[in-house]
Amino acid sequence: MNMIKQDYQRVGVIDVGSNSVRLVVFDGVARSPAYFFNEKVLCGLGIGLAQSGVLSSDGRVRALAAIKRFALLLAHMDVEMVSTVATAAVREATDGPEFCAEVLAETGIALYVASGEEEARLSAQGVLLGWPEADGLVCDIGGASMELARLKSGLVGQRATSPLGPLKLADFEGDMEAHIRETVATIMQAVQAAEGQRMFLVGGSWRAIARLDMARRGYPLHVLHEYKMSAEQMIETAAWAAAQAPEKLSEITETSMARLKLVPLAAQVMQGLIEVLKPSEIAISSYGIREGMLFEAMPPAMRGLDPLIESCRYMEATNARFPGFGDALYDWLKNLFSEVDPRLLRAACLLHDTTWRAHPDYRADMCFETVTRANLGAIDHEGRLFLAWAIRSRYDSGKSEIGATLALLPEVKIETARRLGLAMRLGAMVSGAQAVMLQNTELAIEDSVLRLTLSGNAKALMGEVLEKRFQNLAKALALAPVLDLR
Repeated sequence: MNMIKQDYQRVGVIDVGSNSVRLVVFDGVARSPAYFFNEKVLCGLGIGLAQSGVLSSDGRVRALAAIKRFALLLAHMDVEMVSTVATAAVREATDGPEFCAEVLAETGIALYVASGEEEARLSAQGVLLGWPEADGLVCDIGGASMELARLKSGLVGQRATSPLGPLKLADFEGDMEAHIRETVATIMQAVQAAEGQRMFLVGGSWRAIARLDMARRGYPLHVLHEYKMSAEQMIETAAWAAAQAPEKLSEITETSMARLKLVPLAAQVMQGLIEVLKPSEIAISSYGIREGMLFEAMPPAMRGLDPLIESCRYMEATNARFPGFGDALYDWLKNLFSEVDPRLLRAACLLHDTTWRAHPDYRADMCFETVTRANLGAIDHEGRLFLAWAIRSRYDSGKSEIGATLALLPEVKIETARRLGLAMRLGAMVSGAQAVMLQNTELAIEDSVLRLTLSGNAKALMGEVLEKRFQNLAKALALAPVLDLR
């Protein structure tokens, strides 16, 4: 495996899987990944592997064509380093070395063939990119294999691989349920996993089932990362999906037909997993082996950073009028919102001015859409909605267009986010969104009073619009407004 250096500005990863071949170009090595380019081709290298022992001939042609395309694209993207990984199909096929030699001869790209245990480790590291202190089990399903890895306090522990990929199961003859159950029990013992842990799901087939669950429930926030399901909920959807024809599934999801054909078998594996592992909660991870390779390149200091805050800092640096104001605004407001998770409060302050270029008539809605769909890690769906509603409320707190999505957030948090939005609006009004202008100003709660103090030259910041917004915030907080000019 080619090691990615942390100082590269743009790096590429080519992942040759049993079902798909993908190129991801990351815009630098950063704690929160920025996807410069992302393309996947479902080649089916592992189709028929269990019976033939060799790669699919059609899959080889398609995979080589995809890698040739990727090589040409990379040559013109200013990519400084390309890392590669090939997984179960290539490592198990007798003609795997021959395929790697062909790729090298045709493209100049050397494929690194990962062992099953290493594949599990890289996938688990990908999960750590989104959940820095994750505890639980990572389950990564590919076309020809399924890996399990333990996470404890942000570290990867024991891991194991199994032949429970849907492409391989398609050729299985015998009692499928018993085979899945026994194999899961074996790899569970290999990683010394206990029942009742949180399970993190990695892989296209798991994501396809999650999309189907979203569609069946009418879930309004179509963000797969950190989508949570109970074991009972997953069992119900997996059983339903296992009984459906791919054509039926395609009527309710935009997932490709090639992927949907694997869903019934993957659903059977999921049923066996839940029966043996009895997870306390199931969470979908959009990060996997490719992000794990990026994580591996990071020094310990970078791994220790908060991916949510780092992503918000980047958005502020590239989109805000006065980058750096977010931290000053956080310090100005933090004593007023002690009930809010400090991470969410800081993230909101960093993001509050990042959509200022949008048309004023649509700026509020743009805030909500931008935050709910942003590429953010280390934040659950409720946290996304809290941030989105707080920042939208900085401009407008009408719910007419987003009521169904906002309903996922408890009413008490909706109101807290609205108040935070009004407070951020006041902070921006006082200072013109400039950190230096918050000097000699203070916003504080004293008993039943909200006091805004302007001292020294900051007294000149007083104005009619400022006074009105201060009164609006005091009303929302059910406090008496007091302006103190010193």
